[in-house]
Amino acid sequence: MNQCNVGIIGYGWAATAHIAAINGGTGGQVTAVCSSRALSAAELSARHGSAIKIHTTLEDLLADPSIEMVAITSYPWLHAAHAIAAARAGKHIILEKPMVLELAELRQVEAAVKAAGVRFCICFECRWSSQFLGIRAMLDQGKIGRVHYGEVDYYHGSGPWYGQYRWNVTRRGGGSSLLSAGCHALDALLLCMGGEVEEVMSYATQSTNPIFQKYDYPTTSVTLLKFRDGRVGKCASVIDCLQPYYFHTHLVGSEGSILDQKFTINTPDYDRKLWTESDMKPIDSGDVADHPYRSQFDAFFAALAAGREMPLSGLAEAMATHEVIFAADRSLTEKRPVQLTEIR
Repeated sequence: MNQCNVGIIGYGWAATAHIAAINGGTGGQVTAVCSSRALSAAELSARHGSAIKIHTTLEDLLADPSIEMVAITSYPWLHAAHAIAAARAGKHIILEKPMVLELAELRQVEAAVKAAGVRFCICFECRWSSQFLGIRAMLDQGKIGRVHYGEVDYYHGSGPWYGQYRWNVTRRGGGSSLLSAGCHALDALLLCMGGEVEEVMSYATQSTNPIFQKYDYPTTSVTLLKFRDGRVGKCASVIDCLQPYYFHTHLVGSEGSILDQKFTINTPDYDRKLWTESDMKPIDSGDVADHPYRSQFDAFFAALAAGREMPLSGLAEAMATHEVIFAADRSLTEKRPVQLTEIR
């Protein structure tokens, strides 16, 4: 496989994890970085192990014919404009979550990617974790039968100790609890449940701790999902908690259940009092250095080389998850159930 030259748009915490995953993988290398900050090409090249050119404008980076792909790790409110510009420049796209912060932007990015015919990867990297690859394999093999109820919840206190707090507290920066971070859990729930969401209903609240009072949107939300085939699910997004990071997962099927890294299966020797521990590595950190970017990006490079769409976390999956998010956030604003047909 030929090495794909990648340009990074926005050099911050997430960018360092992207560069490590790309340069440590088999399909690409980072050859350029675009940042509004003054950066040293020599310093970045030495730090990341590839010859990196510095661009100070997006236009200059996108005009570079050697760049085949961009990884967009800029501020969330810039994602839409940067993705549209990259698509129009003919660059394949890796886009950090959230994809966009507004429904109108979602449609604009989708249209630009499709019109340009470029490939797209959304950073819902939890789909590529040991935990969810393992869960998905169990579900595909029918180990717990037909899942009729599922809940995946995100607990990660995002206070002053967390890098993005300074801008995440604003609606312009974070958008909502789901857009800010809980989207990972909602996306994982959709991965596990499959099928089409018909309706959502969301409720929200907020911690009284002064740290979290600086947020100008509700920091805890709970979204109930009704699927078209009658199954139901729940996703809590809690970014105002004071506790260790926890990515709660509970799937209930006709022949068993999965709870985080444990499971039960209805077999002749089934003991209803005991869980069986699996060897799946849990998602237990909000640190981007711990996220499974490399597996995801290697799959993207392989798909690109084969002329295929990105599996698991491509444009279709990005659109489906964000449509549910925007339906959930509309439900919060309008205090009513929202049909997905209102969003699409």
